[in-house]
Amino acid sequence: MKTKILLCLLLAGVVAACVTSPTGRRQFMIISPESAIAQSRQAYAATVRELHQADKLLDDPVAADRIAVITGRLVAETVAMFPRTKGWDWSVALIDDPETVNAWCMAGGQMAIYSGFFTKLNATDDEIAQVMGHEISHAVANHSAERMSRVLVQQLGVVAVGLGTQDRGTTRAADLVATLALQLPNSRAAESEADRMGIEIAARAGYDPAAAASLWGKMEKQGGASMPQFLNTHPSPGNRRETLAALVPAMRPLLPATPPTPAPVKVLP
Repeated sequence: MKTKILLCLLLAGVVAACVTSPTGRRQFMIISPESAIAQSRQAYAATVRELHQADKLLDDPVAADRIAVITGRLVAETVAMFPRTKGWDWSVALIDDPETVNAWCMAGGQMAIYSGFFTKLNATDDEIAQVMGHEISHAVANHSAERMSRVLVQQLGVVAVGLGTQDRGTTRAADLVATLALQLPNSRAAESEADRMGIEIAARAGYDPAAAASLWGKMEKQGGASMPQFLNTHPSPGNRRETLAALVPAMRPLLPATPPTPAPVKVLP
């Protein structure tokens, strides 16, 4: 009976859980942003631990300094635009995988970027800023909580039974939500939202908005059998590059006369 009651409550939450994103888009969430941050923190620690054990964290001081400045400027502007992010644990893991072009940011500001952006794409600072601005926007717009909510709905029966029986094997399913959500692609609506927010954050941080389109041009050229992982985890309509290019004139006036001072960002290792 207890399990049935809990399941009914969770289902009621599914019906009622609609909120609004920073751009005014209606979002479906049954996991709060605060819960998403807490779960993401655990998933990030586990991911970094596995990377460390596998010797997959990039040991390159020059790259580390470069990423610290780029993400630091982005974070400085993110906090200015969204003060609630000031207390986030901003950090970025440099993953040593020269064949993989990918990046992500969990709820709470914990990021990662793969070395394929340097080796395969030869991405400029402006292009990397567009990537990381896009990823930061996913976190700011609570897209992690959205993805977790989708995963939770899929796992609803298992989680409800675990909570009702207090069985450790089944309640552990709830702990996997953040990790599974990281592997689940964002919706196209969320991707478009992150594009719009990310290019603005990067412009306010002093990075050329035209780099958003040039970056996607580089990734499209990597298509075929060697399609970048970024394109698999970031589904988009075919006109994404054109859409970003069309935003450039509106973004250029946002470029500051002097770039902001980078905010502290912990670079791992």
